[in-house]
Order: sequence, then C-alpha cells, then structure tokens
Amino acid sequence: MSKIFLVVFPLICCFSWCANLVEAGQSLPRGTRAELVVVEKSKRELTLFAEGKVLKVYKIALGKQPKGPKEREGDGKTPEGLYFIDYRKHDSNFYRALHISYPNKDDSERARKMGVSPGNSIMIHGLRKELEWVGELHRMWDWTEGCVAVTNEEIDELWRVVPDGTLIEIKP
Repeated sequence: MSKIFLVVFPLICCFSWCANLVEAGQSLPRGTRAELVVVEKSKRELTLFAEGKVLKVYKIALGKQPKGPKEREGDGKTPEGLYFIDYRKHDSNFYRALHISYPNKDDSERARKMGVSPGNSIMIHGLRKELEWVGELHRMWDWTEGCVAVTNEEIDELWRVVPDGTLIEIKP
C-alpha cells in the first residue's frame, strides 16, 4: 500500500499543479447577475444565463449514480427537474454551498408512493477545504451524494452572481 501511495500521490500533485497552470475561464464582471442556471448532467456542465444569453459554462461533477432522476435519500443520484436556489450555506462541509430546493412537489409525491424519503440536502458546492488542492481534477469522476460540485474558486464566483431565488433546471 505504501509503495502505491509513494507513486500515486506525487503524480496527483503534479497533475494538480499542471491543471492550475492552465488559464481558468474568464471571471464574470462585478455586478453580473444570473437569471437562470441550467445543469446538463450528460454533458457534466452548469451554464449561467442572463437575458437569454450564456454568461459562462462550468464543468462539474455529479452524484455517484448520475443516470436518472433522484428517487430517494442516499441513492447517489442528482435530481432532474425545475428548482430554485433557496438559500446559501456558509458553514457547508464543502467550503460554500448554494442549496437547491429539491424535493419539489413531484419528487415528494414519487418518494411517498415508493414509501421512501426523497432526501433534501442537494446543493451546488465546492470542495472540502482540505482537498481544495485537487482543483479541477475532482471532475475526473462523479463523487457527490447527489449534489453538483465545482472548484472552490468557481463556487466563489457562483456565490457572487447567482442570487437566492434563481431558477435552476437540471436536465438528464
């Protein structure tokens, strides 16, 4: 185990360092406000819109089981449907987080019929502070419990430009 660690850990550090050398997408100007967030699960993309125009596209990681809509708490799926950003979580385990209003009425009804809890802690969030160094490499696999994950730098920008009440559409 220690031999693998001695080989793999330096490689991960090197990839992380190299990824940080690649110029990040242009930051959105101060005062920018998104009116719509669209998540396309199949593309692993989150797109911000204002006045019908694309503001910026972010690459994302999803829940461990990305295919299909979330059905129950603990299924590792990211929901699909129309929601809104209903509040911000300053004390998130994942740096900062924007809470998504999952479950909606349809989600709750589907879960009730199945006799299960739909769950309720679905967010757009950054990385754990101690893993912040991983940066963009976190997108190499879907690792959340159903949330949408971005880098800490990206969640800082989303925090600034996505006001509470913003509509979010999550597509398959």
